[in-house]
Formats: sequence, structure tokens, C-alpha cells
Amino acid sequence: MQYLLMCCMDEKAWDALPDSRRDAVMQQYGEWLDEARTRGRYLAGAKLQPTSSATTVRSRNGKASVVDGPFAETKEQLGGYHLLECGDLDEALAFARRIPTIAVGGTIEVRPVDYVTPVAA
Repeated sequence: MQYLLMCCMDEKAWDALPDSRRDAVMQQYGEWLDEARTRGRYLAGAKLQPTSSATTVRSRNGKASVVDGPFAETKEQLGGYHLLECGDLDEALAFARRIPTIAVGGTIEVRPVDYVTPVAA
């Protein structure tokens, strides 16, 4: 089963950390990624640019509207994601618990991936 681990963090809180603390967290992150890859669980992932670079598309009166910025005002912002192949939810949660940003206020949302089967034309 595939699980998406969505990593959220208050961008202002992250930016307020001393460089040495952020560097240490990212070093630990590299070790976490190495373990997930070595165990054959890591499928994909990426760090996202800050929300200041976001553009949102939504419907307004039946027409697509494009606006600068994130889709919602929230305390925490999506900062990146990891797609893992795990035996079950417990294994996915075990990986999520070890993501280093949790120690500095981050939150990890874990969801099973439900792929859509294409409709035959």
C-alpha cells in the first residue's frame, strides 16, 4: 500500500530557527531519507517552495480564476511530501514519527493513496 506523508510547518517558525538548528534538522532528514530508500520504501518526494511562490486556481461563478498565494490561510503550510510503499498504516506511521521536523513544531499527515482507474475511451 502506498502512503502520502504530507509535511506541514509554520513557515515563520521554521525561518525563526537558528541556522545551526535548521541545518541539524536537514542533516537528520537526509539520514531519514537514506533509511527509507535503503529499506526500499521511498518512492518519491519533494520539498516545496514557500507559500509566497504559490498560485491558486479556483472556480468563481463557473469560471476558473487564478490568484497569487496559497489556497487557504492556515497556521501550518504544506512544505513537502513523501510517497512511501509500506506494508500497512503502522509502518507508514513509524516512518512519519521519525521525520525530524516534528521536533521543531512540524506536523505530518499520513494518508493512504487511492489511485483512480482510468475510464476506457
